[in-house]
Amino acid sequence: MGVMSKSLLRLGTILLLSLSVILAGCGGGDAKSNGNKKPEQTATGNSDGKVEPFEISIFIGEAGQQPTPDNKVYKKIKDELGATMNFEFLAGDIDQKLGVMIAGSDYPDMMTGNTKLTAAGAYIPLEDLIEEHAPNLKKHYEEYWNMMKDPNDGHIYILPNYGVFNGKLNSSWYAGPAFWIQKAVLEEFGYPQVKTLDEYFDLIAKYKEKYPTIDGSPTIGFEILNYDWRNWGLLNAPQHLIGHPNDGGVVVKDGVAELFADKDYAKQYYKKLNEINSLGLLDKEAFVQNYDQYMAKLSNGTVLGMFDQHWNFQTAEDSLTTQGKLERTYVGLPLVYDENIRDHYRDRAPLNLNNGFGISVNAKDPVRILKLLDTLITEDWQKILSWGFEGEDYIVNEEGRFMKTQEQRDNFTDGTWKLANKADTFFKFAPKIEGSFSDGNATDAAAQPEEYKAGFKEYDRKFLEAYGYDSYVDFFSEPPENAVSYPAWTIDLVEGSEAKVVNTKLNDLSTKYLPRAILAKPSDFEAVWNEYTSEIGKVNVKAYEDRINEQIKWRIDNWSK
Repeated sequence: MGVMSKSLLRLGTILLLSLSVILAGCGGGDAKSNGNKKPEQTATGNSDGKVEPFEISIFIGEAGQQPTPDNKVYKKIKDELGATMNFEFLAGDIDQKLGVMIAGSDYPDMMTGNTKLTAAGAYIPLEDLIEEHAPNLKKHYEEYWNMMKDPNDGHIYILPNYGVFNGKLNSSWYAGPAFWIQKAVLEEFGYPQVKTLDEYFDLIAKYKEKYPTIDGSPTIGFEILNYDWRNWGLLNAPQHLIGHPNDGGVVVKDGVAELFADKDYAKQYYKKLNEINSLGLLDKEAFVQNYDQYMAKLSNGTVLGMFDQHWNFQTAEDSLTTQGKLERTYVGLPLVYDENIRDHYRDRAPLNLNNGFGISVNAKDPVRILKLLDTLITEDWQKILSWGFEGEDYIVNEEGRFMKTQEQRDNFTDGTWKLANKADTFFKFAPKIEGSFSDGNATDAAAQPEEYKAGFKEYDRKFLEAYGYDSYVDFFSEPPENAVSYPAWTIDLVEGSEAKVVNTKLNDLSTKYLPRAILAKPSDFEAVWNEYTSEIGKVNVKAYEDRINEQIKWRIDNWSK
């Protein structure tokens, strides 16, 4: 049995990645402020034991906020390991930014994963350096080693940030894709079981008619985010509505991938969006807004529903929680076209290939950077990055279980507090332990069963009792074992290849025609859709599908050994 098969068999339950995990990096004070022992360290300083300070420049390939200058986690890392992390966040278009970086070979020491940077030779191979200098990282990735290798040359360039599991996995929080709906809508109509797309939009229409405004602002029935790389809000739903998991732009049937953008089941979805637009349920600004504007609307509590991935809008939901608008937070619904279709939204979280950190060819001291990452993957540091510090950010009960006070829970949903007390930016992309620590505690508070339940607001407790559920994960079917091919969206199409060019063309066509089809008069929908599929027919779709299928076969041949 190969690496992939063994890895998948040990994923007993899905690891739910809350944004508290996805953007988790909890505080740590100075050595005087807690009773923790000093975290384990590998050699990060001089042989005499003194810590030599050094700076690491880091490019983050998405927008973000700088931590405060006195952020206690980064201070802890600097004081004990010598490292000062200087972050540069993406501002503007990612492709334009990468083009400038590549043209000038202008790379910081460390960068988040991107296949364009890999193709440009911007990262150094890591496998030999890990073998020589990073025993903790080698042990961490040992069962996933072959999966991490680039199919084109066999080197390891990126250290995956998610998908490496340890110990028992707990399911209490869902991070993935769904059709989301405000809890207030379900509460209003007696907590119905909503299974199909038609039922979902019927409820939204009834609620919006009854409540045309929320807190003085116009009610938005359905929202769509179609901005930059976060365009799955527009593109990905059809595959789920027919009972398939998220494979990106393809549906994989019996080990064979095919484009779904031009299929009848995709048309069915967009025709429904055309219908709801004609009824006034779709946000009029849906196709002209950016990510920040989308998040502001969700944070305002006026959006009744959207298709999105939970981690993508978690900060907006945190804001609603902080505002005390629990009824305006969301429930994920695994909608399908027909009740006879089994939903497959949840998955057994796969290795997050091509995502995480890589060390650039311009790095001044790659070995020291790797040794730093090797130290930060040890349990003591992982507890700091995920839970924080005992007595300050969490407590330990008599059974040795990690818990939080209500004040500590509230802090972890407060964006301002997190900028000063968590290492979100680093920890989101860093190698991390997932599942449970050696003492049995979950690696994230959202997955600690007793902490999850203790943290329930009374509103959520009553809401789940009305459905007879223990958590919001129970709205979804249990996921089957992941296929070796899954997820197809992590397959590198290779910069400059015909497959990559076709993928870009397909994305451009979808961005151009789908909004037109959705916003058209219902009588004009067929004409716009036919023009869209006709344009797809002029593109070499076979080259795109062939590359994906070639790599699916490569995974079967190499990951199953």
